[in-house]
Amino acid sequence: MVVAAPPPATPVLEPVTALVAPSRTAPHGWTTYTVRDGDTLDGIAARHRTTVGALVARNHVRTPGLIHPGDRLSVPRTAAQAAQAAKAKAAAAGRVHVVRDGETMSGIAARYRVSLASLLKANHLSSRSLIHPGDRITVRGAGSAGSSSAKAAAGRPAATSRTHTVRSGDTLSGLAARYDTTVGDIARASRISSGSLLRVGQKLRIPVSAAHAVSDTFNGVKYPSSVVAAARRNHAILAKRSVPSRSEVRAIIVQTARRHGVDPRLALAVGSMESGWNQRAVSPANAVGVMQVIPSGGDWASSLVGRRLDLLDARDNITAGVVMLRALGRSAKNTEQAVGGYYQGLASVQKHGMYSDTKQYVKTIMRLRATM
Repeated sequence: MVVAAPPPATPVLEPVTALVAPSRTAPHGWTTYTVRDGDTLDGIAARHRTTVGALVARNHVRTPGLIHPGDRLSVPRTAAQAAQAAKAKAAAAGRVHVVRDGETMSGIAARYRVSLASLLKANHLSSRSLIHPGDRITVRGAGSAGSSSAKAAAGRPAATSRTHTVRSGDTLSGLAARYDTTVGDIARASRISSGSLLRVGQKLRIPVSAAHAVSDTFNGVKYPSSVVAAARRNHAILAKRSVPSRSEVRAIIVQTARRHGVDPRLALAVGSMESGWNQRAVSPANAVGVMQVIPSGGDWASSLVGRRLDLLDARDNITAGVVMLRALGRSAKNTEQAVGGYYQGLASVQKHGMYSDTKQYVKTIMRLRATM
């Protein structure tokens, strides 16, 4: 259907392009409008708060008196449309997180309240991929302070929480890092300001976010329900326990490694790589704690030290990892093969050689070792 516009009695093309500055008629940018039956250029211009001349110039309309249903015209955005587009663009682009020493993808996902799967996908990584200090990780879908998703998250109660009694030297940022949560979440749960000064003896509520729940799949492998159930039980126990801070874990690793004759820098590198020195880390395979020891590994380590080790206890967990490194070091032909055995299993390394991801794991451990 041909739609009539006002008679083109007055000059349109030359005077409009000469006199109209389209950018001034679209302070919020441009969007696309599809012409509908009955539309006219002056009606579309009025609806979008612009002029016929601006539309003609922007869309290179040769015959302003003729527009047809289905034609697509560039028209000025409203302020609301511009704001919505900006939010969509920001969400698509995401924010960038620069990896620090000891950080893991699961920890970064928890920090920004996004799923580990979506974080891995956004960065074209697998759950076995290694990250290094200085890497730039794109985080998509993390709500800003003013977004509706963030407000909804702020209003939701945490799945569980625990009480922390403030000790000398404690800070909100330090506690947030220790308990793998945020300053804002601790402040809200404790009903204090995020800028509050802490007092020794003060009781704080530490939320345990549902974002930390253990999934049932790792590296594309879905684990048996019994294994995942055990991992989730261990995760729930650790979520309510007091665990050492990263600085305390570091000291325990050094002390334990020296006691068992293992290079402390190697033990520190393995603990950093495996969990970021986080005793609350639990994988779907039920690898627990700082050194990410599975139950069968715990049994082996217990036999090596002559007593039952509790993998949920940070000191015992670190002891398990350290004595396993010591045993692997005695059986392997070199340190690199021992580290590969910690990741892949020494028998497998000796029989098949190191897999590609094992080689990358060993390379990263040796690089981290040099920085410890």
